[in-house]
Amino acid sequence: MKLRVPRPSNTLVAIRRCGYAQFRDPRSGDESFTRRLGTGFYPRFHLYVEERDDVLMLNLHLDQKQPSYPSTALGAGGVRWHAHSGEYDGPTVENEAARIVSALKNIAEKPE
Repeated sequence: MKLRVPRPSNTLVAIRRCGYAQFRDPRSGDESFTRRLGTGFYPRFHLYVEERDDVLMLNLHLDQKQPSYPSTALGAGGVRWHAHSGEYDGPTVENEAARIVSALKNIAEKPE
């Protein structure tokens, strides 16, 4: 699920306040954020953040389990792909998206 929200003064702090931890994929080196739903590594919400002038572009999905196999293959547009059980929409992802938007709005209203 893709979201567009106003950019906070400190993106890293704002995303952490939403309950997300910074994550660097050891295979690809890509940086993103995750929020676990239990004590294990999966399931987890996975959030990619792109900073633009005055907005954040957020790409959110729910990883249900570890990728079934690692891949360095490039798909259309040069994008890496993995076979995993990712949910990009549905009630669980929609509720998390609403929670993130609400939290970022509250953070913006209460400057540091």
